[in-house]
Amino acid sequence: MRNLSELTNRDYAYSLALWLNFLLVQGRGWWEASEEDAEEFQFWRLTDPGNDGRVRTSSFARDVAGCRKFYRWAGKRYRVLDPFDEMEYGRGLRQENVKWLDPAAIRRWRDLGLRGRGLDGRVDRRWRGRNDQRDAAFVDGLYGTGLRLSSWASVVLPELPRTAPGRGYFTCELADQCAKRGYGYTYWMPRAVVSGVHAYREGARARAVRRAQESGLYESVRGLRVVQLSRKGKGVDLPDATGGMVETVWNDLSPQVRKRLFTETPQGLEPLSLWLNEDGLPRDAHGWHHTFEAANTRIEDLGLDSFSCTAHMHRHSFALRWFSVGKLLWAQRLGHLTEEESRDFREQFGDHWHLVQTMLGHRRVETTKEVYLEPFRNLQVELLLAHADGFPVERFMADAFAGHPRVHTDPLAVAR
Repeated sequence: MRNLSELTNRDYAYSLALWLNFLLVQGRGWWEASEEDAEEFQFWRLTDPGNDGRVRTSSFARDVAGCRKFYRWAGKRYRVLDPFDEMEYGRGLRQENVKWLDPAAIRRWRDLGLRGRGLDGRVDRRWRGRNDQRDAAFVDGLYGTGLRLSSWASVVLPELPRTAPGRGYFTCELADQCAKRGYGYTYWMPRAVVSGVHAYREGARARAVRRAQESGLYESVRGLRVVQLSRKGKGVDLPDATGGMVETVWNDLSPQVRKRLFTETPQGLEPLSLWLNEDGLPRDAHGWHHTFEAANTRIEDLGLDSFSCTAHMHRHSFALRWFSVGKLLWAQRLGHLTEEESRDFREQFGDHWHLVQTMLGHRRVETTKEVYLEPFRNLQVELLLAHADGFPVERFMADAFAGHPRVHTDPLAVAR
């Protein structure tokens, strides 16, 4: 900071103070802040109707710059992750930090960073990881469902779909209390993700629970609440102050409450949280950022310096996949229609943007177009350019515009 101007120091100090006060209200330490906290800060600064001091994107860009400088300094000394690292904050600003991975790259990153594979695809003999089944199931779920990290980390066992033959996707509901700004939505879980999660539940998770039960760990959990699953399967019966039970639906239970819910089994207490630490206790959502950091470090040690990934990149990549699927499906569906018929169809049923909006859980398609998938606007042009590569453009244009009164061509070429 000493190399910056007095004005920049003052601006950055103000931005950092805003961020720290925001976290204080949220009950979070600066060292605990996640990407979701940064997104909430962005909403408050730019959009929140309850904030009379909303600012333009240029002012928020200064806030992000100041906070990033702080976290670069803190990260080197205390190994703290930068919650603003993948921040997108406005149409007019550059989007170099928005990155995607295609399905093959997603699998390669997972296998190298989380499953202990070497560059040759075989198990690395130096691999000492103990949570590869859990971690692989978690990141497969991020890419398969498109959920945010905090939402996927909050899922409890009764919310998991049961496998059924012949189904490729299973319909699930994200609770309001576990969604961004409290707006839950329907999402879909691929069969491969469901199978991987159930394998983890019956494998590594079951072993962790058994060890915790044998050691008596669960009995020492502070604030533990032993609940009973409701018969309808939409919630739990929570103990109240009078000794009775009150039925509460999952939609009203926050991630913090969910981590304290246990059930009584013949083997002893068991947490309802799906994702557990190695000791059998519910895993905090912030811990997954360290999982990604460790995976990226391992991949870098293998010699792939520029091949890294974050949790939010899985959501970006999920959106890119369904954008591509939607473009293909709509092209096939509308290919035989006239321009007027195509326009009528889109007005009635929506287009590929509406598909991605639904998959991401956005309330307005404008959010999908203007904010989240803004860089995809150029993708349509880039796809056209990719198809144009190798196409005889010059010959095509010469033939197509030959004789056109307002298009001139090379007179020598015509003469020849």
